Amino acid sequence: MKRLWSPWRMEYILSEKGKACVFCDKMADNDDEANYILHRGKKCYVMLNRYPYNNGHLMVIPYQHVPSPEQLEEDALTEMMLMVNRGLEALRRAMHPDGFNLGINIGKAAGAGVEEHVHIHVVPRWEADTNFMPIFSHIRVIPELLDDTYRKLKGAWEESEC
Repeated sequence: MKRLWSPWRMEYILSEKGKACVFCDKMADNDDEANYILHRGKKCYVMLNRYPYNNGHLMVIPYQHVPSPEQLEEDALTEMMLMVNRGLEALRRAMHPDGFNLGINIGKAAGAGVEEHVHIHVVPRWEADTNFMPIFSHIRVIPELLDDTYRKLKGAWEESEC
């Protein structure tokens, strides 16, 4: 029998899951570092994904609580894309990825983990980031602590000019 130890997940597993929106809760909380919020704009904010697909996985989230981008106000859509660009710049500066995946999952069938609050994923990718773990074991290895990634990206975000 194979075992993969990830004790950091126990906090999530045992946490009480409320019916409130996790993105609205994070937005209302004032502890940006604890919530991995890199930046707060006028219409949206940017945070690290606590359960990332890859190191540096960002999410751009509007303050407006709607399930799909066509329901967003135009200035929120504009700011979201400007924040995506700034995130790309910060990730390039701090982590030197070879490429990116950008995406919005709309609805459960499309893979949305938080269906009721639309958000954009920005996932940095490296040519060498595919190793044997996802191929043979369907396991993703995240080689850097989230706190370290946050500090690295926070500095790069503040230096970005977009």
